[in-house]
Amino acid sequence: MKLNEKKPQHCVEKPISICFQRFGRLVGTHPWWFFICPLVLSGLLGTGFYFLEEREANDIEDQFTPVNGPAKLERRFVQQNFPLNDSVFSNQRLYTDGVYASFIAVTKSSSILTDAAFQEIVALDRKVKQLNVSSGLTFEGLCARRYKKCIPNKILDIYQYYGKGLESIELTFPFFRFGFSYIFLGYSVGGVKLNSSVIKSAKAVRLFYFLKEDNRTRTNLWLNEFLKVFPSNLSLNSIKVTHSTSLSRQVEFEANTKDVIPLFSITYVIAIGFSILSCLRFDCVRNKVWVAAFGVFSAGLAVLSSFGMMLHIGVPFVMTVANSPFLILGIGVDDMFILISCWQQTNVHDRVETRLSNTYKEAAISITITTLTDVLAFYIGLMTPFRSVRSFCLYTSTSILFCYIYSVTFFGAFLVLNGRRENSNKHWLTCKEVSDECPVGQSKWYELCCVGGAYDHHTGTEEVQPMNHFFKKYYGPFLTKSWTKVFVIVFYCIYLIISIYGCFQIQEGIDLRNLAADDSYVVKYYDNEKEYFSEYGPNIMVVIRQEFPYWDEKYMSDLETCIDDFKNLSFIEKDIFTSWIKSYKYYGSHSKLNLSAEEVFKDNLGNFLGFYSDFKQDVNFTNNSIHASRFFIQTVNISTALDEMNMLNKLRETAQNCPVPLLVYHPAFIYHDQYAVIVSNTIQNIGVTTAVMLLISLLLIPNPLCSLWVTFSIASVIVGVTGFMALWDVNLDTISMIILVVCIGFSVDFSAHISYAFVSNKKPSANEKAVEALFNLGYPILQGAVSTILGVVVLSASKNYIFRTFFKIMFLVIFFGLFHGLTFIPVFLTFFDMCSGTRLKTESVPEEETIKNNHNNVQTISQDGELKERETYDNHTFQSDNHCKHQTCTSIWDITGNNHLVPRNQVCMASTMPIFRVDGQTYEVHMCTLSDEVMVEVNGQSKRCVDSQKCVLGNSNHIPDSNGPIPNSSESTIL
Repeated sequence: MKLNEKKPQHCVEKPISICFQRFGRLVGTHPWWFFICPLVLSGLLGTGFYFLEEREANDIEDQFTPVNGPAKLERRFVQQNFPLNDSVFSNQRLYTDGVYASFIAVTKSSSILTDAAFQEIVALDRKVKQLNVSSGLTFEGLCARRYKKCIPNKILDIYQYYGKGLESIELTFPFFRFGFSYIFLGYSVGGVKLNSSVIKSAKAVRLFYFLKEDNRTRTNLWLNEFLKVFPSNLSLNSIKVTHSTSLSRQVEFEANTKDVIPLFSITYVIAIGFSILSCLRFDCVRNKVWVAAFGVFSAGLAVLSSFGMMLHIGVPFVMTVANSPFLILGIGVDDMFILISCWQQTNVHDRVETRLSNTYKEAAISITITTLTDVLAFYIGLMTPFRSVRSFCLYTSTSILFCYIYSVTFFGAFLVLNGRRENSNKHWLTCKEVSDECPVGQSKWYELCCVGGAYDHHTGTEEVQPMNHFFKKYYGPFLTKSWTKVFVIVFYCIYLIISIYGCFQIQEGIDLRNLAADDSYVVKYYDNEKEYFSEYGPNIMVVIRQEFPYWDEKYMSDLETCIDDFKNLSFIEKDIFTSWIKSYKYYGSHSKLNLSAEEVFKDNLGNFLGFYSDFKQDVNFTNNSIHASRFFIQTVNISTALDEMNMLNKLRETAQNCPVPLLVYHPAFIYHDQYAVIVSNTIQNIGVTTAVMLLISLLLIPNPLCSLWVTFSIASVIVGVTGFMALWDVNLDTISMIILVVCIGFSVDFSAHISYAFVSNKKPSANEKAVEALFNLGYPILQGAVSTILGVVVLSASKNYIFRTFFKIMFLVIFFGLFHGLTFIPVFLTFFDMCSGTRLKTESVPEEETIKNNHNNVQTISQDGELKERETYDNHTFQSDNHCKHQTCTSIWDITGNNHLVPRNQVCMASTMPIFRVDGQTYEVHMCTLSDEVMVEVNGQSKRCVDSQKCVLGNSNHIPDSNGPIPNSSESTIL
């Protein structure tokens, strides 16, 4: 917006503007202090990176699952009541994922149940079991045991027994009778085609190697050695192999941080390049190359300072925090463009401290609003139950604060230093003084490289950039046409319909495979697992969590009803059910025991559990009381995040509705808990943040209705981003939840800039206000949006889901926010002229005594000889000497200069200081008394005021009389 324009003042806005105006003068007076101090501070705080390695906290369970989630409490209960028996290992009864290695063999032919395929599988199995890690660690010494034997892979036992005859036997599925027992093949053989219950063909075989959990250091060494068995060039004829371990997901996740460093380096180069290009001027003095470079550097200092400070304090550094520098770079560059835009609208003849003072006065509210909204949005994100989100929000919000502080200190100081160079008309590169006029006979190249310092002689400001003219002459008028507004409304309705549709397609939860890089061996293993082994899902334990009268038929009837409710769920396999109670009743029936009697039930329970050691792990039978017990149900067809969410919700709902106190648990529920809180937590964060944004807008934007439009913009952008991210295959998870919080802050950025500019100018109509707002801030907003997109675009090339998701959502946020700021909001604001603010009034004076009051259209001649309309303003009523003849005047003042509108160059001065205002620019007037003989500095030139008359000296040039000569706009008469 134009400097010194009359604009509505506000009880909060005005003192903030005044404070920044004074602070700008302070920075302008002592720029070196404000330039060097941030550098020193950044260097000191940056030493915190020494602690980076020990502050890293990338444990997936700790960072990406809800703090104190229900499954963690359930696991604690299971752990306390059902301790593991290392001598009788059962992976079904583990309360953690366990320690294991695994590989999946997929056939290259129609079926894997062939002798050739199994020979290669057996060879790999033998190679794994023969692994000998340094210090003598072997599989035999580390394996989990059952009756003193390593846990076998039963499918290999079957092959060893039948050999080549495996192809001809009727192998039933999912249970196969082998010897005196039934073997469950659901987890071992995948991609099966059945003829009745007999396997006709199968595509894959999966083997597990479980290890003891007593010494993780030793088992980790063996697991790392296991990975070496499967090099990328493993040559096999009949099968393809993928592999994984219990450590792989964590190790691969931590390795992703290496993917960020080169990307950030590229981003920084792109940001500097774009900033320099967009600030490039074909004027060797007014060129803003160094300003742009130091603006980007200022954002880098903010990241260095904030991260260093957080590391000094001890805040955990999660991998998601690595996204923050990309975001901060965009925010810092955005503030830089706003400040540069306001600087360019100050008078080039003013002292640099005055120019910075005026710059801060105009830019203060805009960048303060955006900083406050962004910071508060992230601080509200600290309410989430995910530690990874908390760390990201804490690091990022602190970075934004430092970015804001360095923008008004370090970057402002550099603006002053660069302004001093421009005032001396020195070259931007050589710093040698150059001519402001091109000598006759010199080429265009000479003029481009060796002549500079041009400015708009009409306004005294730097020349307006072509893109600003585009917004004022073409885009703004086009946007405010009636038929364009209709098109914008229709387009917005289409946008809203698609967005709402997308919101109903959103899927929740993060797929754990996405925590590894795309080309990781873990992802290939998970893909095969999902393709061939998704028919049988996790085996769920159902725990009776209090003492219960198992001998009482009435209570047992309630329990049986609950068990039937579980079996009737669509994802539960009815025929696969493991229960110690059922087996105990079968045992009692054969032993002729009356288990309906409490004493008989308890007296014989110990003997039963002694015979069946597996069931002994399912009953907490101490001090002759059963404190807790459990049974197991088998899930089927759990392959998607939606399946997992529905399974968890239905199981917990069924347990809660049962009159018997039950809980359900599986180690995977630790990760599935995110489904229970992700939606409600996201809605809570968005709701609270939006309310805070509305409050800030009401405080800092001097119009309540326009503040509501800012809030509307927030809601609209959130709906759009959520809907389109679902259509772009992005789930609602901890990563996307972070960015949706960011979405609020950025949507405020765009709409707040335009809304504030709209209500702060005094054009007579709403359409003109919209055009003026786009003229002043359209290009800086476009620059900021493009710079932010460029800041994250390199993340699209990342192999990691987290970084790609960050790019996708940030792109949607910026893209939709830009459309709202430059298209939707300006159009919507024009429908409500009440947003225009209070119109200014001047003192009422007789029309015949007023030369030009408030708003005058006069014609001037441009350099190309074309007549054009020019607006002039005054802030004081100058009255002619004729008026002074009829009324008493305190004094008559002479005006020296070509003020053709003032007869005989004499005016009757009122008691206030006269100020000329031309096209929104304030022109200073210097007065001296009868006895004064002083030197007055006007536009850098000294003038002596010595006369028997009082006189006025100023730079109120180019105020032509309609009857007098019309001066050329390039002239400059100093009064």
